[in-house]
Amino acid sequence: MAKLSAYILTFNEEDKIRDAIASIDWADEIIVADSFSTDKTLEIAAAMGARVVQIPFEGFGKLRSQAIAACSHEWIFSLDADERCTQAARAEIQKIIADPNALDAYYVPRRNFFLGRWIKHSGWYPDYRQPQLFRQGALSFTDADEVHEGYTVHGRTGHMQQFILQIPFKDLSQMVHKMQRYSSLGSNKLERNGVDATMGKAFLHGLGAFIRFYIFKRGFLDGWAGFVIALGNFEGAFYRYAKLAERQQGWNKPTPPPNG
Repeated sequence: MAKLSAYILTFNEEDKIRDAIASIDWADEIIVADSFSTDKTLEIAAAMGARVVQIPFEGFGKLRSQAIAACSHEWIFSLDADERCTQAARAEIQKIIADPNALDAYYVPRRNFFLGRWIKHSGWYPDYRQPQLFRQGALSFTDADEVHEGYTVHGRTGHMQQFILQIPFKDLSQMVHKMQRYSSLGSNKLERNGVDATMGKAFLHGLGAFIRFYIFKRGFLDGWAGFVIALGNFEGAFYRYAKLAERQQGWNKPTPPPNG
């Protein structure tokens, strides 16, 4: 029977890593791809039998490529530290990898918990990201991408039916912290791609993101949680462009004040 490697990307995830590893302790190999955590992430992972590899963070694309390279089995399952594999998903994964006619890569639906409720709309269900279950060699990433990493599937793709769980934020402070980090990484990506940013563009991209998630993705049906998700997307898009505009315009360099 084919064997499965599972990998988890980490950086200071001591409050999440235990549950993440426990949900995939049935995998033949668990790789924790860590970017030099300073908390107890590594201690917990090692105690639970995971193999830890240290990878300097130079963007999520390169990080995932090196994590995949550390996996030794025919099939690979990618799980983020804030995700949990369910028993139903486990059974479906084991059925897929045992099937000689299985496809090459599978998208996995995710059910998210936020502000005290399981989110049904807001673009958060089924909330596919890149394929999370795939054959070795069937998925490659764009190493240059800092965030929202591009990828290429080499083969046939499908969608799993059973969902995994995601608890993306411990609290609102963590949500804001992640928005700040990702908007900075996204700003760098825009700059590398030659984008000219203005505050007007920043506002329009933010407004577009809010409308998309709150109206078109029916975030209003998720109550206050849906509003906060849409607002977070507004802020992420706005600051991605605003931070680039600040650098391009040199606004962080004070000029002499006017006379009078």
